[in-house]
Amino acid sequence: MDDRQQDSAYRSARHSVYWSQLQSLAAQRWSVADLFAQDATRATRFSTRAGALYMDYSKQCIDTSVLSALLGLADSCELSARIEALLQGAMVNTSEQRAALHTALRLPATAALQVGEQDVVADVHRSLAQVARLSARVRNGTWRGFSGKAITDVVNIGVGGSDLGPLMATTALDEWADTDIDVHFVSNMDGTQLDNILKHLNPETTLFIISSKSFGTVDTLSNAKTALSWLLATAKRHAGTEDSVLRRHFIGISANSEKMRAWGIHPEHQLQLWEWVGGRFSMWSAIGLALAIRIGMAGFKALLAGAHSMDEHFAQADFAENLPVLLGLIAVWNSTFLRVNAHTVLPYDGRLSYLPSYLTQLEMESNGKSVTQHGARLDYDTCPILWGEIGSNAQHAFYQLLHQGTQQVSCDFIACVRRYHDKQKNAPLQQQHELSLANCLAQSRVLAFGNAAVATAGSDSAADKYKYYRGNQPSTTILLDELTPHSLGALIALYEHKVYVMASIWDINPFDQWGVEMGKQMAESVYHAMQDEREGQFDSSTDQLLRHINQLS
Repeated sequence: MDDRQQDSAYRSARHSVYWSQLQSLAAQRWSVADLFAQDATRATRFSTRAGALYMDYSKQCIDTSVLSALLGLADSCELSARIEALLQGAMVNTSEQRAALHTALRLPATAALQVGEQDVVADVHRSLAQVARLSARVRNGTWRGFSGKAITDVVNIGVGGSDLGPLMATTALDEWADTDIDVHFVSNMDGTQLDNILKHLNPETTLFIISSKSFGTVDTLSNAKTALSWLLATAKRHAGTEDSVLRRHFIGISANSEKMRAWGIHPEHQLQLWEWVGGRFSMWSAIGLALAIRIGMAGFKALLAGAHSMDEHFAQADFAENLPVLLGLIAVWNSTFLRVNAHTVLPYDGRLSYLPSYLTQLEMESNGKSVTQHGARLDYDTCPILWGEIGSNAQHAFYQLLHQGTQQVSCDFIACVRRYHDKQKNAPLQQQHELSLANCLAQSRVLAFGNAAVATAGSDSAADKYKYYRGNQPSTTILLDELTPHSLGALIALYEHKVYVMASIWDINPFDQWGVEMGKQMAESVYHAMQDEREGQFDSSTDQLLRHINQLS
């Protein structure tokens, strides 16, 4: 063990006796069908609840011996201390020497958290008060564009966490919208999204939110520059100036006030982030302004309260009943020990259509690492490849692979129990909802148990062989009592903490993302070479592709 490893504040799970136990257990043959046949109480024993969330993980390839070893593994790497360090603002982001205090963004105003010289709670609620003021001005029509007309459309320009979080939540909670103001989202660098949206908007009544922690992300700033040009083209015909356009049509959200000011964002329209807020964990901050405009500040605060309730559960619940801990430990068991290196998220609710994309970034950008926090090369698998889709759509897309392919894939099924409360008025919709729930339960059942009857029938019929489902695909089912801002907040916080549990076991830093930086730097070099039509700067393939592009351009 080198000096950096010896300096670790926590014991490594890799050297725990429980790690060896899990390796031995993983070598056994695991059959979900056999586990259910051996234990009539299995479904009860491997399920738990926190608030409005109920989690059934009985269809995972685990038994009491595996669960006991996983819980022992959590204790051996001092998971309790790591959770406390996260929530209290310790330097858990080791490579960037900072805290990761996204949980502080949803602390109530009565809480107390001091990190160094910063009164974190006071700063957070000062920012939330500004979100409330600005969103109220837009919502009540007192925010006017350069021609004096009230705002009708808001466009959030961001990428990654500055886009996926508010996009996912705004889509999920749109039935709570209490305004006619439409909210749009733009992230794509090539301008396609922005161009398609601007065709349908009025420059005089459109407000842009530029969301960028660094305020230096080329994707976001290129879209913002195009939006400014679009506004100026109309403003000039109304004797509007660039200063009036910038003041009346742009809000900036960033940790870099200098860059916002240099770009032209008016000081009163700058919303603050902090370095301890990771982009993919930032939807609880001012980054959620678009959502606050759409559903109101009361709804936004309910989202924060739901997340905070999951924070408290994470901090206080016994690990054997702790949803994030169990979800994270099961993910480690699947990926590291059973070598199930693919995972899919399957929400059976159209309102959660962007949840798989959100969780793809949350998990793979956080835990897609191959070295420990101390730089040592890992000799075990970490984050699986994650993807997903609305369940009913996925059934007609990639379920064929899940049921009859050669790959093992772990699955999360997510559904909401109650919807369309006026059953007489919404009878057809209620029937569709129940059909969706039935499909959710049926698919997880078939993935777990297959159709052993075909296999045991002994038929030589080719048709029967084509119809064989092997089963034994592990899955967890998460049921929300119903989808509300509060329950959505709890669900997202559940997955945030799952990521942290996994990272704690693997001894990796889930809060940096150095893996995306080199590509950005190289893109700048390639862009300059493209503009100057220079050749011979890179490898032979890149140079050849540049020549081809330059010839066609």
